[in-house]
Order: sequence, then C-alpha cells, then structure tokens
Amino acid sequence: MNFKTFKRIRKGIENPSLICLFLLDKRLSRVLSDKAQISLLYRFRIGRKPNLSNPITFNEKLQWLKLHDRNPQYTNLVDKYTVREHIRNTIGDKYLVPLLGVYDSVDEIDYAKLPNQFVLKPTHTSGNVIICRDKDALDIKVTNKTLKEWMKREYFWYQREWPYKNIKPRIICEELLVDDTQVDLMDYKILCFNGEPKCLFVCLDRRSPSGLKVDFYDLNWTPLPFERHYPRSGKFIEKPECFEELLELSKILSRGISFVRVDFYIVNKQIKFGELTFYPGSGLEEFTPEEYDKTLGNWLDLSKEK
Repeated sequence: MNFKTFKRIRKGIENPSLICLFLLDKRLSRVLSDKAQISLLYRFRIGRKPNLSNPITFNEKLQWLKLHDRNPQYTNLVDKYTVREHIRNTIGDKYLVPLLGVYDSVDEIDYAKLPNQFVLKPTHTSGNVIICRDKDALDIKVTNKTLKEWMKREYFWYQREWPYKNIKPRIICEELLVDDTQVDLMDYKILCFNGEPKCLFVCLDRRSPSGLKVDFYDLNWTPLPFERHYPRSGKFIEKPECFEELLELSKILSRGISFVRVDFYIVNKQIKFGELTFYPGSGLEEFTPEEYDKTLGNWLDLSKEK
C-alpha cells in the first residue's frame, strides 16, 4: 500500500461521509435517479434533506431547476466552445477571449505552434483549467496526462447538472489574459434572477497561500454581510468603471432564464466574457449566516417554470 492510498483510507475512517461521497461519485451515480442522487448529495453537503417539492432556499431552488428546467439550449451555453457563437450573436466578438485552437483529442495539440502563454480547458466540464505562463517550464507529458483524464470525465453524473450531459468533449486553447495592473485577474460574477441582476461577487487571491476569497456586493456596490462557502477577503474592492456595462451585458445574456450567473473579466479596462453558470457551486455551498440562503431564494421566482 502506497502512502497516498493510506492517506485516503485514513481520511475515510476519520470522516465516514467522505466514503459516502466517493460511492456517490464512483459507484452509485449510474444507478440512482437524478432526484435520489441530488437528495443524497444535498444531505451530505448542506446537512439536511432538500425540499424539492416546494423549494424555499436558493440552494434548494437550484436543485429543483436541475430536475425541471430542461431547456435544450442550455447545453450550448455551458459548452465552452459553442457558447462563443452565442456571445458573438448577442453581445459581440469584442467580449470574447481570443481563441488559439480547438481540439477533438489531446494528441492534436501542437505545443510548438502555441505562444509562450496560454490557457487550456475541456469544453464539457467545470473548474478544470491549465494556465501556462511560461511554455519552457511546462511539463507537456504531465499536462497531456491531466487533459486526457479530464476528457474522460462524465461531468453530469455526479451532481446531475444535466446541461453537461450531451456536450461533445473537446479542448480549447485561449489566450492568457494579463492585466498590466495586477498579478491575478479578478473575475466579476453577476447573479441574475429571472433576467435581472440582483447582486454579484468578486473572486480574488486564487493563487495566495490562504486560497480563494469571495466578496459579495449589491448593485450599489455595498458589501453584503454573508459568505457562501468561501471566506471574505477583508478588503474593499473598488467598483470598476465599466460596472454599468457589466450589468447591461448580464441582462442581455440572462434574458428569459430563471437563474444564471454571468461571469466577466476586466483586463486593462476591457470586458471579456468568462462563462455562464446555471448552478453555482452546484447548489451545494452553505451560506453564513444561513438566512441568506432564503434571501437569495426569495429572488428566484419559479412560478413560470411550474
């Protein structure tokens, strides 16, 4: 038994719920119904049974949307390649991160033709990204191994975010965005409820030793007094000069959708589209104080979906 396996076994003994989550991911996910899988995950992550028949909280309503809002267009909107056409047709090319390549397999990537800096990510998952800041320092063998593992992922089955189920697995390569004023980009994630932005959060310190920080703001750029899974930074982020434009773009991209998070970067004062996210944190991230789960839930009107 190697040390890595020993550590996993010890963690499982110390925290039996990890074993249950592993089984839901690796063993039971193909057997359980969508509702059963969602209910069990919610119970393990949030600590209680979700009310799926009459959802009240934000997290519960996201689970309800997974089960009932099956607009086939959503698949194109979460696919990191096909969404580019949607952005081009709705808000325009200038908001797209420049594309360097799209590949049906890892073996198609010709690193010699790529610039010194770039970003690689699969089109059919969420959260998987390789950032290359110096091609000479990139371990191509390790990179390709990681990409091949990601290409095999069937992202839908674990958390049942159904728009990912029928995406064609591909890899896209994009230009690395670099802002002259800072080391790491901050991304602005705008939460839109029934086509209207209601609040947003800013992600920062991704590369710091203490990890990701998330700060929520209302539309007047007043800090909101809650956390959702990740701690606040303790800093006050200045409102971007193009904030009103961010809101207008979010309205366009969220039109006709019960809930979607619209993500942007601001690079050298230029707005670049990030992604559309229908289930932030898969609806499995706790609020502190917990009452804000209900506050955001009140903003999400499901009456048109029922």
